[in-house]
Amino acid sequence: MTFPADPVWFITGCSTGFGRALAERVLARGWRVVATARDAARVADLADGADDRVLALALDVTDPAQVAAAVTAAEARFRRIDVLVNNAGYGYQASIEEGEDDEIRAQFEANVFGLFALTRAVLPGMRTRGSGHVINITSVAGLVGFPGSGYYAASKHAVEGFTDALAAEGAPIGIRATCVEPGPFRTDWAGRSLRQTPVRIDAYADTAGARLDSTRGYSGTQPGDPVRAAAAMIALAEEETPPRHMVLGAFGMDAVTDRLRARLAEIESRRAASVATDFPADEA
Repeated sequence: MTFPADPVWFITGCSTGFGRALAERVLARGWRVVATARDAARVADLADGADDRVLALALDVTDPAQVAAAVTAAEARFRRIDVLVNNAGYGYQASIEEGEDDEIRAQFEANVFGLFALTRAVLPGMRTRGSGHVINITSVAGLVGFPGSGYYAASKHAVEGFTDALAAEGAPIGIRATCVEPGPFRTDWAGRSLRQTPVRIDAYADTAGARLDSTRGYSGTQPGDPVRAAAAMIALAEEETPPRHMVLGAFGMDAVTDRLRARLAEIESRRAASVATDFPADEA
């Protein structure tokens, strides 16, 4: 599929971080943006000097009515959505045992079910036109589970599996799907946006507890640059055959590749026992 000359991007979570940096870079290219945030006032300034190319909308992805209204407004204004970037979401940390049900469910509403709903709302237009690209911002935690981030990792693993299926269903009809998996970047993820359930059980102090402490401590000093990440996302969207995965940052690249190599080696080491569970060929 050829990338359009004047694409329309629909980006969630544009008040700060990746969403904000990406919206700014897209506008700098002269393209059009539907910039959303739960509070539209926090993205209204993006339209300064570019009001003909920006639609700033209030959007809480956990509200089905707002999801439907935002997509309708975007298509009414710009006639189409070429690139959907599902960026809205946040982190929740706790040990598995101490995870709180309300927090876990809220995490999934924002990171998973809201993303699912918005994608479903955008797909009919992409299917009708025979083109489109869905970019889901997951995380290194979508491929690696770290102590203290089990529920966050579960939400991001869910999006990775969803994107596998979307890529397979979309490819024959011109719809592409990519997950972007950042490591630690200087966004609000580890600061204002982060929610944590304190680890009180001593047995988890050196695993989940240590990770919660370290996460709070590195906010604002992470090695990843959101502006460079935005440039990388634009570049991948322009590729004729964009990747299914794009890990961002040196930490993420090392963590993911090390884990995948170890996982493959473990699975291969059990090959004989695994294939022996099939019916024998003469009984199939």
